[in-house]
Amino acid sequence: MSKRFVGSRQTTLGREIELAGIGLHSGAPVSMVLHPADADTGYRFLVTKRGRIVADIPGHVDHVKNLTLCTVLGDESGVTVGTVEHLLAALRGLSIDNCYIEIDAREVPVMDGSAAAFVAAVDGVGIRELLRPRKFIKVLKPVRVEENGCCGELRPHSGFRLDIEIDFETPLIGKQRYALEMSSGAFRNEIARARTFGFMREVECLWKAGLALGASLDNTVALADDRIMNPEGLRFPQEFVRHKMLDAVGDLALAGAPILGTYQSVRGGHRLNANVLRKLFADGEAWTTVSAPQVRDAAPVDMSVGRAPVNYAAERP
Repeated sequence: MSKRFVGSRQTTLGREIELAGIGLHSGAPVSMVLHPADADTGYRFLVTKRGRIVADIPGHVDHVKNLTLCTVLGDESGVTVGTVEHLLAALRGLSIDNCYIEIDAREVPVMDGSAAAFVAAVDGVGIRELLRPRKFIKVLKPVRVEENGCCGELRPHSGFRLDIEIDFETPLIGKQRYALEMSSGAFRNEIARARTFGFMREVECLWKAGLALGASLDNTVALADDRIMNPEGLRFPQEFVRHKMLDAVGDLALAGAPILGTYQSVRGGHRLNANVLRKLFADGEAWTTVSAPQVRDAAPVDMSVGRAPVNYAAERP
């Protein structure tokens, strides 16, 4: 029997997943289907209109178009899809390498404001290994970005570690720091259920800017001046910094492959996360692509449930 290396093969979904919800910022209804994909596909957003694919947008930092309160990807024709970070965090956090994301709106559904619904959906269909070895982005030397009192840095590391610090003036949050060696189990148990949050005093300005139109206590931790508005309170100690870590996992998924490195940020957000990735890729001496040890002969493991996986690549027009 040939030797197997845990996590050495690329993965995809066991079968397709149908999801529906509303956009956090648009408030519009969204239908989305996650499809299994072949090795080396990565994440690709297939934006549809009246059942026809009008854009195929790679989930890569090169296609980031906007970073105002969420991460927005787009193509050269002007088609965009926003609030991709929670879904990408779930895919990357569960070590899913390849997925087609078919979506009929310009924003991924917010669900409950965390990645929990996406994790549950993946659990329902399972994860299927593919024959190709997994590829990694290996950080070779520190890369640092400082801007407006915020700081983000990628450093060499043998795994994927995050160290996130936030600092808000309100005593409801204050300074929080959370560090974690990321794995599928750690993401699932410590990060996936942490919800996005916002301040009641900012709501009117956001609405005037056409943002947060779908926000509610069902999908956002809302903070008044002196209390948390959600009747159920927080899901975790330090839920706020854990959600920032969730966002970082999703934004760093735009590297196009899992990262071997440590990411540390202080007072960061989507813009800082993307700019650190951009600086990494701008320096050819700061990173390289490596593959997992070659997997020989053994058949791939199919952890899917239900019917056989769909080869969506073969169905695309």
